[in-house]
Amino acid sequence: MSPSGIKEKIVAEKMAWVVSMIENIRSIPLESFDEFTSDIRNMAAAESYLRRSLEGIMDLGRHILAKGFGEAVTEYKTIAFSMKRIGILNEVHAELLKKLAGYRNRMVHFYVEISDQELYEICTVHISDLHTILDAISGWLKKHPELIDRSL
Repeated sequence: MSPSGIKEKIVAEKMAWVVSMIENIRSIPLESFDEFTSDIRNMAAAESYLRRSLEGIMDLGRHILAKGFGEAVTEYKTIAFSMKRIGILNEVHAELLKKLAGYRNRMVHFYVEISDQELYEICTVHISDLHTILDAISGWLKKHPELIDRSL
C-alpha cells in the first residue's frame, strides 16, 4: 500500500463522530452510580456509545496510518504502536491508546466480565482519555499539513 494523503474530510467526520459519542455518554444520568443503574437502558446506552467512540478513534488512527504512511494495520492495539513509532503519538499517549484498544476488545469479546460499576467509572472518570487522544492526533495533524489531502 502506498500513501495517498490523509483525507481531511474523513478525519473531520471521524473526530466529530467520537465527540458526538462522548457527548451522548455525558447525557446519560451519571450523577451517581445509583442513578446510572436505576434504568437498565443507561448501561446499554453507555456501553454502546463508549464502544462506538473507541472504534471511531481506532478507525481514525487506521486511516492516518494507511493514507499518510501506506501502513495497513488490522489489530487495534497495533495502531498505538505504529502511531508511536511514526511519531504521531508520544509514549504516554500511545500507552493510553493501547489501553483504550484493549478495553474496546474486552467490550466486544469479554462483555460479560464488564461490571456496571466499571462501566460507570469509565464514563465518569476516564472519559476524558478519549479527548486526550483526539487532541494529540489533532495537534500532530496541524504540524503536518503536507500530509493532508483537502480534496473532496
